[in-house]
Amino acid sequence: MTRDDLPPADTVRWLPRLKAQVVAAVSGGVITLQEACERYGLSLQEYASWQLAIERAGIRGLRVTRTQQYREMYDRQRG
Repeated sequence: MTRDDLPPADTVRWLPRLKAQVVAAVSGGVITLQEACERYGLSLQEYASWQLAIERAGIRGLRVTRTQQYREMYDRQRG
């Protein structure tokens, strides 16, 4: 992945694939977390939620309609 593969800085509609690209770029060292947050207007919490969703459920976990469902499922599993 390169910077050319990143979503445009003015992205408004965050599809799961685009969120995954940003997380992959940060974890792969293409951009820093700070750069990603500044470029896309993300809070640290929002980015962290994307990263956690990918870790827990893969790209499916990034779907807005599924976020609450996955969160409830993992809360139940934790106890």
